[in-house]
Amino acid sequence: MKLSEAFEIVRGDVVSLIGAGGKTSLMLALGYELAEAGWRVLGTTTVSTNAQQLEVMPHPLRADTSVTEISEALNEHRFVFLYQGLQRGRFSGVTQSYISQLLDTVDSDLLLVEADTANGLPFKAPFVDEPMIPHETSLVIPVAALNVIGKPLDEQHVYNMEAMIERYGFPQGVPIKSPWIAQVMRDEVLGLKGVPELRRVIGFLNGIPSKGWRGRARMISRLMLRSPRFSGVVLGSVRGAQQVYEVQRPIGAVVLAAGLSTRMGQPKMLLPWTDERTIIEHIVYQLIRARIDQITVVTGHYSREIKALLKPLEVQVIYNKNYKTGEMLSSLKVGLGAFGGNIAAALVVLGDQPRLQPKTLYHLLHHYSESTHDLIIPSFQMRRGHPVLIGRRYWGEIQNLASDRSLRDFLNTHSERIHYVNIDNDSILRDVDTPQDYQDERWRAGL
Repeated sequence: MKLSEAFEIVRGDVVSLIGAGGKTSLMLALGYELAEAGWRVLGTTTVSTNAQQLEVMPHPLRADTSVTEISEALNEHRFVFLYQGLQRGRFSGVTQSYISQLLDTVDSDLLLVEADTANGLPFKAPFVDEPMIPHETSLVIPVAALNVIGKPLDEQHVYNMEAMIERYGFPQGVPIKSPWIAQVMRDEVLGLKGVPELRRVIGFLNGIPSKGWRGRARMISRLMLRSPRFSGVVLGSVRGAQQVYEVQRPIGAVVLAAGLSTRMGQPKMLLPWTDERTIIEHIVYQLIRARIDQITVVTGHYSREIKALLKPLEVQVIYNKNYKTGEMLSSLKVGLGAFGGNIAAALVVLGDQPRLQPKTLYHLLHHYSESTHDLIIPSFQMRRGHPVLIGRRYWGEIQNLASDRSLRDFLNTHSERIHYVNIDNDSILRDVDTPQDYQDERWRAGL
């Protein structure tokens, strides 16, 4: 996966990089990647930086260079860096008014802005006048380098450590712990300070070794994603051979539990599965084990009973008033409409598929995090099953489907975009629809 794909960058974006531990390297890597793809990329900074850094910048020009010269330089070099001026061994950043003028006058495809400083340290908290994020920013990338974990919380390793100590009471000098990274980065007055409302925020955990630390990085990213401000966290090493390992995003699950159970003769989702749980409880528990960020159970028939059973699990339960006539599609629409704006994709889970296994969920989520696919279906022996993962960009189309259409119709329409994940068991194909199904599934599950 390319950096620009991981951060979902599109033409016209203004990208501001803040934090510590690789902002400049990330800006350069993004700029060169897109320049090689034919984009005309401008880079700049709003902060003062050591003049030696100017030596690594792509075709540096002073901000008072004419618009014509800047445009000609973009035509020739594709990636150009603009700075205000040099003074006392440092080059100064451009002003907010200059950035506004630049966007109005120079025909570039992308503006990359280093909007923060950290004096080369891997982790930071901002001072009062930091960061300096342009108003026109469309994407903010907070950065931290994980090689700070285990290092002492001191001035040699952390920029403005006093702010972290004052905010959280971290003991000075003790080894920095993984959760501290997430606490600081998702904090509105520390890692997210100055980030304008309604802007996309995608974090970058940098410097992850190619072997090891992935689990620790995932844990930090999951803690960061508890803030609804983050739409994703990229795990990688901008100076490594593989710059992006994966992207962690908030995932929701729509559990379709509104059926009438006509062929079963009794409410199948309320049938016992294990000694402790019913079918619906067991399915929701598997989703919790897989660390799904938001679980929404859509009910219809036996709504009160299901809601009462699931109350201890603290999941969202929504009633679909059209469950008798709307079929599965109406419940899916209700479920998708209940998700917050930060949820990137949804798993469509059948409420009568009790052999759903966490390892199946892990396979789907793993493929989603390590690729650009956002329409993913499990497959067993060339037969597709459930749950289905559907990226947010498709949700509007699903909401607009006519009532006589189905999820299968939608999937068939996008058959060329589907990415299949092979599963080693048939649990994805089987549900409980009749009393015999119930007995067969319990037997297959060893119950």
